[in-house]
Amino acid sequence: MPPSAAQVTAAEISRMAGVTRATVSNWRRRHPDFPEPVGGTETSPAYDAEQVREWLAERGQLPQRTSCEQLRAAVRVADEDERELAVRLLPLVSALSGLETVELAGIARSPEHERVEALSRSLGRWLAEVPGVEPQTVADYPSAVLGPVLDSAATDGLAAVVEVLTEVLAEDPSTGTAATPPQLAELMVRLLAETREVAPTRVFDPACGYGSLLLAAARAGAGELFGQDVVASRLGVSSVRLSTETAELDSVLRSGDSLRADAFPELRAEGVVCSPPYGIRDWGHEEVAYDPRWVFGVPPKSESELAWVQHCLAHLEPGGRAVLLLPPGVAERASGRRIRSELVRSGALRGVVALPAGAAAPPHLGLHLWVLAAPDPERREIPPVLFVHTPADAAVRGESAGRAQPGGGRAALDWSALRERVLASWRGFAADPEGFVAEPGVACGRSAVDLLDESVDLTPQRHVHTTAGAVDPAQQRETVRRLRDELGQAGRQLLESTGGSEWPAAGDEPVSWRTATVADLLQGGAVWLHRISSSRAGESEQVELAEECRVLSSRDVWEHREVSGSAGDTVVSESVEIAAGDVIMPDVLKGLRTVPVRVAEGGDVGALLGRHLHLLRPDPERLDSWFLAGFLGAEDNVHSATTGSSITRLSAKRLRVPLVPPEQQRRYGRAFRQLHAMRAAARDASRAAEQTARELAAGLTSGALLPPGQESDAE
Repeated sequence: MPPSAAQVTAAEISRMAGVTRATVSNWRRRHPDFPEPVGGTETSPAYDAEQVREWLAERGQLPQRTSCEQLRAAVRVADEDERELAVRLLPLVSALSGLETVELAGIARSPEHERVEALSRSLGRWLAEVPGVEPQTVADYPSAVLGPVLDSAATDGLAAVVEVLTEVLAEDPSTGTAATPPQLAELMVRLLAETREVAPTRVFDPACGYGSLLLAAARAGAGELFGQDVVASRLGVSSVRLSTETAELDSVLRSGDSLRADAFPELRAEGVVCSPPYGIRDWGHEEVAYDPRWVFGVPPKSESELAWVQHCLAHLEPGGRAVLLLPPGVAERASGRRIRSELVRSGALRGVVALPAGAAAPPHLGLHLWVLAAPDPERREIPPVLFVHTPADAAVRGESAGRAQPGGGRAALDWSALRERVLASWRGFAADPEGFVAEPGVACGRSAVDLLDESVDLTPQRHVHTTAGAVDPAQQRETVRRLRDELGQAGRQLLESTGGSEWPAAGDEPVSWRTATVADLLQGGAVWLHRISSSRAGESEQVELAEECRVLSSRDVWEHREVSGSAGDTVVSESVEIAAGDVIMPDVLKGLRTVPVRVAEGGDVGALLGRHLHLLRPDPERLDSWFLAGFLGAEDNVHSATTGSSITRLSAKRLRVPLVPPEQQRRYGRAFRQLHAMRAAARDASRAAEQTARELAAGLTSGALLPPGQESDAE
């Protein structure tokens, strides 16, 4: 095979077919005709892209894709590095924005061998100049990519093409910066606009990255845009995104390190938005130690974020506002205490908003939005600071909060609810900072006197949850009434789960059965057993699980909760997809607790089996799943099949199962399922009782409720 043949990895095959990497790994093992590797390494092989496409097409595994999806696939399987190709395509996209829609559609429909000539006639030999990108000609692009670019541009628009290229570039971890989600970018710009009747005319982003914040500002009505970024490819993306969507606006983008070499030293903007890089120690601390921007103190080497804060403030005109996306550590680290105190004293800090985890990368961290204002030297009193806490509860994530999602992990954020919560608090505070009424658990205003203590901790959760807000007694009473009603309903469901029928005695002697071990059932083909283990370095058979895979964890089983895990880059020995009726139990026991046994149904189906779990898949013609689960989880049965002392492990093959006819199995299965419902109802009742007791205690300690039998003056 020629060395130039396009190659794809297992991850790229999964994207081509729209499946998980685990599924691709299973195809490799189970199908002898799956294409052989042609490159890569033993643990990460590469395959011929065309052979893979043919194999997928023959089995109907190559789904119909939109023009953008075809472009994304074409870029990823091209001969050259996908990110280098995405950068080189930027001048072409920028040049295409000068063509009329009809002309672009005509070129896209032209035969493949005529496209280069047609484009060259329309665009000229050299394409548009893009910052940070070498000059390109139409002939420089492979035909396998040029076609999808034109088709996507004609069908979905140039903005969609740019988004595909941005997505490819943003996947590169070496750049250290992820694209700001469009919903978050909109919120940040709205926080600028909410301080005045119209959106700021002049907006600056000193770390513009892929241009998401500047694009949001343009959509909100900004007329002049300025941006700087140290990475040339990111600056190129910003330039093309702005030129394709906002060609009529004035935009100036410059390359360079904003902290070391400010490209706009004289610029003063009405609004500044910024999502700076986090945790950078080599940001030029020694080089710019005496810079006049450090009005609030020289930032320590470990506090690059506070350097960005002061850089943004230095570019605000009087009355201007800035919004920065920062990690939570900036609000409380001891090294930044002095600068934080000066920001509060000067009135530069106007608000801190705690976002829920998942609002932006990294997804596990709840980032903060800092709202800043150009200090007013004429103002003598120090204004209060707004703190907003937005936990990922039902009010933010909607009715699906807490439930497993197809992509794994928690439910997606309800951006509409999140945006309204934040903006409503900001509007009320901006209108009357001194008279702002705190919303318990959501927002509060704190004076400088309250903030300027030994730590100057600006973490919103600390202030929102410790602020003594007035509790409405009537509202608290209604909350308790509602919870008591829910507790009563949970109690009734618990009683109903016990059933109305008597459970008859077996007779003078207990029923006895002939039993078989799980090992015997395995030999007879009545059940299939799997246990997932970690893959050791150097093993030839490894499965890299894609981050979007949902994984049932051992903790999910012990805590009786829905699938909550995601695979990330976990490497295991194999992947097992859970099917309806599978019986799952842990392989490591916790003390002498009753071992949870789970029958897969609902949200479990389609998830992957996590580590430290046994999965038994019964033959439905020979074994009832609930019958099997009930007897496998019997305490005597489990205790006789354990090994170890400090760490107790369950040997699933030693568990015993009665040998009874299918009809009798189903009767026992229905009984065990009823017991399962009873336990679930008991857990719901326990949670309802705990929540009711907590609200009653809160009502008593806050003075909103009185002890039973004591009447209030109003009554």
